[in-house]
Amino acid sequence: MSRELAIDGVRIADDTDCFVIAEIGHNHQGDVEHCKRLFDAAHDAGASAVKLQKRDNRALFTKEAFDAPYNSENAYGPTYGTHREALEFDREQYLELAQHAKSLGITFFATAFDVPSADLLAELDMPAYKLASGDLRSIPLLKHVAAIGKPMILSTGAATLDDVRRAYDAVLPINSQVAFLQCTAAYPPDYEQLDLRVIDTYRREFPDVVVGFSGHDSGIAMSTAAYTLGARIIEKHFTLNRALRGTDHAFSLEPAGLKKLVRDLQRTRLALGDGTKNFYDSEAAPAQKMGKKLVAARPLSAGTVLTADDVAMKSPGDALFPFHLDDLVGRQLAVDLDEDEALTFDHLSEQHTP
Repeated sequence: MSRELAIDGVRIADDTDCFVIAEIGHNHQGDVEHCKRLFDAAHDAGASAVKLQKRDNRALFTKEAFDAPYNSENAYGPTYGTHREALEFDREQYLELAQHAKSLGITFFATAFDVPSADLLAELDMPAYKLASGDLRSIPLLKHVAAIGKPMILSTGAATLDDVRRAYDAVLPINSQVAFLQCTAAYPPDYEQLDLRVIDTYRREFPDVVVGFSGHDSGIAMSTAAYTLGARIIEKHFTLNRALRGTDHAFSLEPAGLKKLVRDLQRTRLALGDGTKNFYDSEAAPAQKMGKKLVAARPLSAGTVLTADDVAMKSPGDALFPFHLDDLVGRQLAVDLDEDEALTFDHLSEQHTP
């Protein structure tokens, strides 16, 4: 089966660079101009895509949850609902941001948290859809988004393998353009909770699905480890300043970190190679300098029948390699040799080819 996905014309497969998503979420703080600056910085860092989160808050939350007092230091409103509304972009703002992303040449899409949001994003012709970990069990929403017919990226935090299988069984008959991201839905999680080997589990369980990693951990090292294990989509939260107000900023990457992440992921692909063991031209000089050759351990006269004690291993390695020792022992010299003179098969009384 082919493990391949194309998002906005970019092919994602085992032999490609990583598709790096700068997850802005609501780190734009409800400010379109701030969001554009985040797009600019993500583009300059080399990210493949920028992503927001779209909610129809009245449809998403119960009235009780919407009206609940929200006293957090990160609040943008007195209730949870008004807080969420303050951070929500409307259709016109999404159009403005889509145009800005297009002008930069960076892919822009969003997480759909509910059916009205999915439909709005469909009207805007988003090139892909993200589904959050919390919706892995929301089978009706998954099927609704699958029917839109665009690539889907599903995070799998706070879930069991059975939950992932259920989502797979629901979506794949409708839409084969699917990726699963290993994720731990803690903010941030402890390193021992990242479970990166689940990436390999997903690759075995779902051979036709691209696998990735949504990392809520601080830093970039675990993402390169994830790539090595087979992740080809990496999602990291992104901000301009980790000290800004909001719960996500503290574990988000700043522009310099995102740039290093993209760089290191590209280097990782190159460094992994194709499994062939090569001897490169660049290794020849160091190999000769550090390697060894077989030389006369002392002055030796013609007629000497060589023993192991007559031969020494010394650098540089610019003559017979030490693995030829057994080919020399027991052979008779045809010439006199000085101490440290390199041995060759021509020095033997009978020509010998190893």
